[in-house]
Amino acid sequence: MELHNLKPVQGTKNKKRVGRGTGSGTGKTAGSGHKGQNSRSGGKTRLGFEGGQTPFFKRIPKRGFTNINRKEYAIVNVSELNRYEEGTVITKDLLLSDRLITKIESGLKILGNGQLEKKLTVKANKFTKSAVEKIQSVGGSIEVI
Repeated sequence: MELHNLKPVQGTKNKKRVGRGTGSGTGKTAGSGHKGQNSRSGGKTRLGFEGGQTPFFKRIPKRGFTNINRKEYAIVNVSELNRYEEGTVITKDLLLSDRLITKIESGLKILGNGQLEKKLTVKANKFTKSAVEKIQSVGGSIEVI
């Protein structure tokens, strides 16, 4: 260790103590300035407030609606079922445990993308026409829950 290697110790800095008299540098108004909305207690504005001007979210046009009865199906393509052995019964629980789907809100829907090469029994809430054709063409069966 030599003199040119010495550095001051990095200490912790004390927090600014506002409103503790004129000698502190942040006395009297405590850093809030004079008068105005932000100098008052509770004087902050809500999110999206534009100083009395009509807020942006009220100025933009509103269209359409949200259907509160909408059904969200977990979807699986027929091609993804090739990972299972012949004769397997495919259910929601099996697909959840193998992480092909992450959550089931309204049910399970099988789509007809890709090719199926194995004879399987598939239990789901909904099937597309192409999925039904592909499952039955290889000798498998479907079961609507």
